[in-house]
Amino acid sequence: MSVTTGTESGTAAPPAAGAPPLVTVRGLRKRFGENEVLKGIDLDVGAGEVIAVIGPSGSGKSTLLRALNQLEVIHGGEIALDGEVLGFEEHRGRLRPRRPADITRQRRQFGMVFQQFNLFPHMTVLENIVHAPIRVRGMSKAEAHTRAAELLTTVGLSDKRDAYPGRLSGGQQQRVAIARALAMEPQVMLFDEPTSALDPELVGEVLSVMRQLAGGGQTMVIVTHEMGFALEVADRVVFMVDGRVEEIGTPEEMSGSENPRLRSFFARSRRESTV
Repeated sequence: MSVTTGTESGTAAPPAAGAPPLVTVRGLRKRFGENEVLKGIDLDVGAGEVIAVIGPSGSGKSTLLRALNQLEVIHGGEIALDGEVLGFEEHRGRLRPRRPADITRQRRQFGMVFQQFNLFPHMTVLENIVHAPIRVRGMSKAEAHTRAAELLTTVGLSDKRDAYPGRLSGGQQQRVAIARALAMEPQVMLFDEPTSALDPELVGEVLSVMRQLAGGGQTMVIVTHEMGFALEVADRVVFMVDGRVEEIGTPEEMSGSENPRLRSFFARSRRESTV
């Protein structure tokens, strides 16, 4: 496999003048068989920045998140976190795959929240949150429990620490999943349509937690179909179509864009939200 570096599309933009990005993506390509689902993605994410990724189904949004978290092996381009290339290292002038232990270390810097909650059903809420910090990071039980209690307060579930997932609503389970991801103290939080599996009346409680995280300076990349939320919370919005970045801009720039594909997407999203 050949992994290239560099970019030609020029879509990446510095998140802040003079500040190096925390995450850089250059020329990212990913295929499944003959189907190339990411076709040269360029993106910069600054520390503390909130990026919302929107676009029609099948545009590669979730694959992008999975590539950032090294859940997918890329077939071209480069991803770096704080200047360190993810998944590959230079050896004798060429890039080669990193050792599994290195990939595990890098992956710890990303917390990912999926559409489904994926909680351990046989563990209590507290046990779900402290499991990885103790087993993976080697955190003491006392420290892990203290951190978990703080996070449960953050997500508004202090009274559910001894409950089992099956006794919680979908919104509560997703909030536990967010707390579990935060317990690993990642540099970047990734959200893959975190409200898509929820009943409409439960969406607001999850979005409220995410607003709180955004306001607290957490670096976040959010794939979402909640257009109002994306335009409210994001520092920049990425519009993807057919495996490519069609447009990047602030919420104000994107709302006023003359791009016919983007305008059509916004109009369709508004219609679907009123159904």
